[in-house]
Amino acid sequence: MHLDTSSPGRALAAVAAVFAFWAPAAAQAFDLTDTQGHHHRLADYKGRWVVMNFWATWCVPCIQEIPEIAAFGRGHAEVAVIGVAIDAEDVEKTKRFATKVGHEYPLVLSDDRVEGQLGAVRALPTTRIYDPAGKLVYDKPGRVDRKMLEESTVLGAPKAQRSLSARSTRLE
Repeated sequence: MHLDTSSPGRALAAVAAVFAFWAPAAAQAFDLTDTQGHHHRLADYKGRWVVMNFWATWCVPCIQEIPEIAAFGRGHAEVAVIGVAIDAEDVEKTKRFATKVGHEYPLVLSDDRVEGQLGAVRALPTTRIYDPAGKLVYDKPGRVDRKMLEESTVLGAPKAQRSLSARSTRLE
């Protein structure tokens, strides 16, 4: 990749573009409504960890991790856990499927409004973790389990923050 840095303005723009690609995403405020009609706002969770997991009915790793996330949520009521189903064309079918696979935490069905607030995910499953100040400290695709969620939130939060920070500071 070649960056045109022939002028100071172009050089600054090039550096900004590279940094924007590697920097952690800023936590965007969200106001989501789950399938029970309850609102979930990032601002309302100030002082609490928030785990948000994106999944789809056709995604085998997603389905495999849902019981682990549910167990984590049951064991840590102080953490807000939210699931976001991205393939929710048939609302009732998606809700039935979620119940069948053990999805016991609030379920948000993605649509253009939800994606506009949260942004698109690169792969499934993807988990995002917000710290008690509302800062996005973890945003990665791949399966998670109860132990990883505990270590990234209530038991070992600094590790999750270092993980995301390391990605944003290494430009190689």
